Amino acid sequence: MNKNKIRYSCADFTFPLLPHNNVLRLIKLLGFDAVDLGIFEDRSHHFPSIIAKEPVKEGITLAKVLKSVGLTAADVFLQTGKEPSIAATNSPDKSVRNNNRETFLKMLDFAGAVDCGHITGLPGVPHDGENSEDDWARACEETNWRIEAANAQKIVYSIEPHLGSILSDPVTTLQFINDCPGLTLTLDYGHFIYQGQSNESIHPLITYSSHFHARAGAKGRLQSMVKENEIDFEKIISKFKEIEYSGFICLEYVYDDWGGCDRTDNVSETILLHGLLNQLSVS
Repeated sequence: MNKNKIRYSCADFTFPLLPHNNVLRLIKLLGFDAVDLGIFEDRSHHFPSIIAKEPVKEGITLAKVLKSVGLTAADVFLQTGKEPSIAATNSPDKSVRNNNRETFLKMLDFAGAVDCGHITGLPGVPHDGENSEDDWARACEETNWRIEAANAQKIVYSIEPHLGSILSDPVTTLQFINDCPGLTLTLDYGHFIYQGQSNESIHPLITYSSHFHARAGAKGRLQSMVKENEIDFEKIISKFKEIEYSGFICLEYVYDDWGGCDRTDNVSETILLHGLLNQLSVS
């Protein structure tokens, strides 16, 4: 961790109803110097299929916009399908996996052009009618390929364990890390707390985190108001200090009907949680 202060970013997909230029201005007005770029097919400001046509040009153009606003890119969050099950990393369809590889290489070019050294992806999902061991093996094969490709470009690759993925609990996530040497995590406690898992069971994952998604959450609520939060941010910040965490903490409220994530005032809750994390970091 930066010895002077924790580095924060805010996700552009927190505010999907605004044009992207206005999103960036709002993030700057909220006191952030960095932004997480959501590149989700068919449901974000920028689609991977569009960027892949001219990734360097798209990256240079966006880098200029970010500079004009006073922001840097903290993370490029790639999702090749509208939902995690669409064009999943571990799809049984080899043509889908090949297309995903081509897109990933283009996104590395984009990340380099936008001056971002970190890319987040998804691990994969269980597929109906498929053997779970085969789903796991494909996920590991593709993830290991991505790690190698990203390393060649001096970019850190991480995956986000999430609700509905093949990584539904901390123990399974640790096994996946063991099977994918060099893998890091974009860690969001909410996906585990939502399922009723304890903060203590998640804490061991912090060591492997290169990026962190912060939003309030509780059992049965993937996203909640800060005053209803059950995520132990005090302990999380303490552990970040212990390991001298050097990544970003991204304020990642989202506006989506998945898991009830359309029931919070994202501007207010982002301000409140950012203030809480700042307070904990200096205490």
